Amino acid sequence: MPEYLTPGVYVEETSFRSRSIEGVPTSTFGMAGRTEYGPVPYALSDGPAVSPAPALVSGFTEYERAFGGLRIGDEDCPLALAARAFFANGGRRLYVSRVFRFTRTATGAIDVLRNFASLALPAQGTPLLRWWARWPGSAGARIGVAVTFRRGKNILVPGPDGTLRLTGVQEGAAVEVAQLAAGQPPVIADSVPPDPLKVRVVARRADGVLGYRDDRTGGFEAVTAGFAAFHLTLAVTVRLGDRVDVYNELELDDRHPRSVGNVLQAADPADEFSLVRLETVPPAAGAPAVTSGARLAALLLAGQGGLHLTGGGDGDRLGPEDLAGREADPDSLANPALGLGALAEIDDIAVVAAPDTVTLRPADQKTAVDHLIGHCERLRYRIAVVDPPRDSSISEVRRFRAQFDSKYAALYYPWVRITDPTRRPDPGAPAPLLDVPPSGYVAGVYARSDAERGVHKAPANEVLLGVDDFTVNVTYDRQSVLNPEGINALRFFEGRARRVWGARTMSSDPEWKYVNVRRLFIYLEHSIEKSTQWAVFEPNNERLWASVRQSVEDFLFATWRTGALLGTKPEEAFFVRCDRTTMTQNDLDNGRLICLVGVAPTYPAEFVVFRIGQFTADARRS
Repeated sequence: MPEYLTPGVYVEETSFRSRSIEGVPTSTFGMAGRTEYGPVPYALSDGPAVSPAPALVSGFTEYERAFGGLRIGDEDCPLALAARAFFANGGRRLYVSRVFRFTRTATGAIDVLRNFASLALPAQGTPLLRWWARWPGSAGARIGVAVTFRRGKNILVPGPDGTLRLTGVQEGAAVEVAQLAAGQPPVIADSVPPDPLKVRVVARRADGVLGYRDDRTGGFEAVTAGFAAFHLTLAVTVRLGDRVDVYNELELDDRHPRSVGNVLQAADPADEFSLVRLETVPPAAGAPAVTSGARLAALLLAGQGGLHLTGGGDGDRLGPEDLAGREADPDSLANPALGLGALAEIDDIAVVAAPDTVTLRPADQKTAVDHLIGHCERLRYRIAVVDPPRDSSISEVRRFRAQFDSKYAALYYPWVRITDPTRRPDPGAPAPLLDVPPSGYVAGVYARSDAERGVHKAPANEVLLGVDDFTVNVTYDRQSVLNPEGINALRFFEGRARRVWGARTMSSDPEWKYVNVRRLFIYLEHSIEKSTQWAVFEPNNERLWASVRQSVEDFLFATWRTGALLGTKPEEAFFVRCDRTTMTQNDLDNGRLICLVGVAPTYPAEFVVFRIGQFTADARRS
């Protein structure tokens, strides 16, 4: 309790309400797999170590800027197609963990030139600078870089004491010095390129006075009368397909926070999704230092027309272990989390998929799905949407389903057929079609159903948007074989469009048969866990028990009112016990508070039965 030492009036705030429990997000989607380009952790033996976390995107346009398009080289990108389907069907939040298997040298180091596209400046002779694609992939060879300059006004002006001083710049800025002609204003036409011999970099003397850095000795060079100093700034334009990124008002030297090298660095650039980075190539041993003018001239070689990077590659073929990834090494920042292991660090994710499993061999696909299911079972608060193998028949998908048993996963069949968004149809020819796995569409339906009805509503009898057809026509009789085995069908109904027509998990336990029941418990458990952390280390007595009990009851009461729990009154829908009946003295002695919570979830009306019979007018109704 507070101490009262000095006589007086003390006003204190207190709360008479129970601590509320806030519901966690239920529709945040996470995927791990290959993308055209984009953030992926890597560490170069003679370069930067880059450790980006999975990126959050809230729309497909944002996904394209971060991770590229629907194809990787000559192949379709299952993850990009799934992301497109997710947002088209109502999804709003998607975390992407890019997986890339680097091609390595005989020593095990990353083979930089075979993974990253680059551009040396100048192209002939000894390079002074090198543009690198910031992320690995063959898409880097399509990146174009253009660098232009802008010459400002004369910034060398007399100060109050009559001495010349540089104004409007800070250390690291580049200027071009020019001798003043008598009777002529200090102006140089923008069409005249900077003279490398007249380029200087602004430096600051110990007493704070600005001057120039001597590139050869590293010393300080004071400004002199009879000269003008024109501030030079750079603009870098980066192009990749229809994407154009422009970075203006950049400076030359890395001592300036807005230098080209700092704004377009590898590890922490100003633009999170920038495509390139600039590297200064160190001179050979014994060679003279590179002057600022030479660096500027090299940069401007990629002039207004721009130059393209060359090289790069899409790495080696992925395996199931690549998709599973790894958790971060707690003892080394150079070994960040990868693949599904990186998604494990994002607490908000509630639904997970790995569409690249369909590109693997059958045995490897089974292993990859095991990793996906194990990821959800280990973290407990997420569910996996599993894709069946490509071109599976009814018998094949049943054999595939028989290999798994988990209440944290759901399987949907068949694949969906869409108009190929990467190809333009020939005039008069049928639209080109593309078969894609269903996980992205189903995850979007989850998100839409959660937003419109709530997580307790089974994500079934919901329309799939953006679908032209299914690869297999699942009829009534065929679904009578699939549904009891926990294979959720995607079906077409005349006049009612194409719909998700199943809501079962891949579990043999009847208690966890339905997807919505599993997801409802995930929502309740995760919400209660996150919002009751305040109770840890509080005095474990009746006052704390009553407070915890009241918080949980209030949360479950609000949940019951949404229709998520069965019962005409709260007592029928749930109970919460936290008192001497749930804890022994041994529990109290060992610091354990045990709260027993029971809820009655609503199960979906999977089979709606109307019994109709005849009766005569004078017959009694039973």
